[in-house]
Amino acid sequence: MSATSLGWAGIFRLGLVQTALGAIVVLTTSTMNRVMVVELALPAMLPGALVALHHAVQMMRPRFGHGSDVGGRRTPWIIGGMAALATGAFTAALATAWMATNVAAGVALAVAGFLLVGVGVGAAGTSLLVLLAKRVVPARRAAAATIVWVMMIAGFIVTAGTAGHFLDPFSPARLVTVTGAVCIAAFALALVAVWNVERGAEAPPAETRAAVPFREALRQVWQEREARRFTIFVFVSMLAFSAQDLILEPYAGTVFGYTPGESTRLSGVQNAGVLIGMVVVALAAGVLGGRRGGGLRVWTIGGCIASAVALFGLAAGAFSGGDWPLRGWVFALGAANGAFAVAAIGSMMALASAGRESREGVRMGLWGAAQAIAFGAGGFAGTVAADAMRYVLGSPGTAYATVFAAEGVLFLISAWLAAQVGAVRSPSASRAYGAPGEGYATGLGRR
Repeated sequence: MSATSLGWAGIFRLGLVQTALGAIVVLTTSTMNRVMVVELALPAMLPGALVALHHAVQMMRPRFGHGSDVGGRRTPWIIGGMAALATGAFTAALATAWMATNVAAGVALAVAGFLLVGVGVGAAGTSLLVLLAKRVVPARRAAAATIVWVMMIAGFIVTAGTAGHFLDPFSPARLVTVTGAVCIAAFALALVAVWNVERGAEAPPAETRAAVPFREALRQVWQEREARRFTIFVFVSMLAFSAQDLILEPYAGTVFGYTPGESTRLSGVQNAGVLIGMVVVALAAGVLGGRRGGGLRVWTIGGCIASAVALFGLAAGAFSGGDWPLRGWVFALGAANGAFAVAAIGSMMALASAGRESREGVRMGLWGAAQAIAFGAGGFAGTVAADAMRYVLGSPGTAYATVFAAEGVLFLISAWLAAQVGAVRSPSASRAYGAPGEGYATGLGRR
């Protein structure tokens, strides 16, 4: 391990940035969503549109990545992104409170707030992943991906529980106060996490990171065969990954007669599966080493195929007459999704440095943008497809089964796409990818 490589303590430390990010994001996408719909009796499409806006603005991720490439340092972009995220969330809280007395003005301010949230998530998240990609040795990438993901979920959980306690009894002023406190604490945590983390790291030579225009840098990355293939893989797989988010609980209630409480607990079963899937891949492909655990590429392909099988199982449940082991199939879907997600993120970290030098930020930003767009579109597309199939087929069970099956097909396509990435390999790429014979040609794209 080189002098500038991160050990486990350093990985956990950077994971605190994800914890801070998750702590703020959960307030904007969950708490404020509920307040607008329930307490303020506003249309559900309003918070839906604001959250979609937060995803859409992350199309700027490649631009943020390019900025960090030119500067040669990632921590200023992480700090700046967290500052924008905290400011945006606090602005969104003010806007939500304002909606209680002036809806139009509150909505206008909320648009500005959610735009800042998207900018902050894009800038901080992209630069954090690039920093991890450059400072974590290949054998630890799967474990690092699991750590930062779990720590982000921890941010969701801690904030939801703590903020929920202090929000009662609810008032708009209390929402603003609690959000402000969370934003200050999260920003301070992120500052501590990145303090001096890049000290001692060598900046790339000045000629390597010469400031080329962003569009030229993006064109250069898109010309890299592996980067282009991986972008398409990320979009298709994340579309399949997110499309079931908003239809799984309605499916359980409509077809299996689950109560709201039972369907909510079903989500807990799925999340438990996700966590187990992530840990298994981290141990097999990371801690235990690539030779014994299998390469990230194998886990990515296998996770996609397993996700497809689980979705086909959910689809079959619609024709079972209600005695299908739904919880088991939901757990299997979560475990497969967790395995696929961690392996894909680890692969992303490996590929970030494969290609033209000093374009790591642009590559990571490109993949982050593809993920954000697919994630924002996937949930909406899943609900629209379910409604459309219900109208055409006349049976809600058959409609849900059709959508689940379509998602399964998307995951099979994703597995094929993942197999195509890295089809041409070199020994150096195999070492970068973390397993013998499984890697990406690091010389590709140097034109």
